[in-house]
Amino acid sequence: MEKLVAYLNQISPIGKEASRLVYETFEPGFLEANECFVREGQYAQNVGFLESGIVRAYFVNDRGKEYNKQFFVGPSLIGAYTSLLTGKQNRIAQQALTDCRVWKAPFRRIEALFERYHELERLGRKIAEYYFLEKEKKELEMALLDAEKRYLILREEFPGIENEIPQYHIASYLGISPTQLSRVRNKLASAG
Repeated sequence: MEKLVAYLNQISPIGKEASRLVYETFEPGFLEANECFVREGQYAQNVGFLESGIVRAYFVNDRGKEYNKQFFVGPSLIGAYTSLLTGKQNRIAQQALTDCRVWKAPFRRIEALFERYHELERLGRKIAEYYFLEKEKKELEMALLDAEKRYLILREEFPGIENEIPQYHIASYLGISPTQLSRVRNKLASAG
């Protein structure tokens, strides 16, 4: 639990009382590889702190093809934020790709803490700003950069992830086929 408070303090400092309430609100849990934190079609209820492990956020098109939208590598925050904020069914599932240590808390309790503690409300705003910036960055990368540059960014942002998860997940995240990913990797290996 100390890792959660330390992680939150890196984003925006919180005091002792707010830290105590965070401790009381989050409960420890575990996700086995392939287990979902939240499924498509569910009404999300919880936010999570991914202490260790890797989770993917993905969606499935009408033909049944999966697309990886995001990877979360511990320490990180996870949760189906659109569903939490709108009260509508979740569209983007979050699935453990490795065994994961996760702390979870009911989002409604977190919202109640935002109402009572300005420092926690500020923390929530900073987290939302961070994810907005990450979303825009990924959209620009997908639109403006070739597969090789996107792959190099992935390796920089998620060091070692390619040794932890299947390559087809990485290819999906990059918006390319596994064959294209293999070509990119071979090209970089022969160049370096």
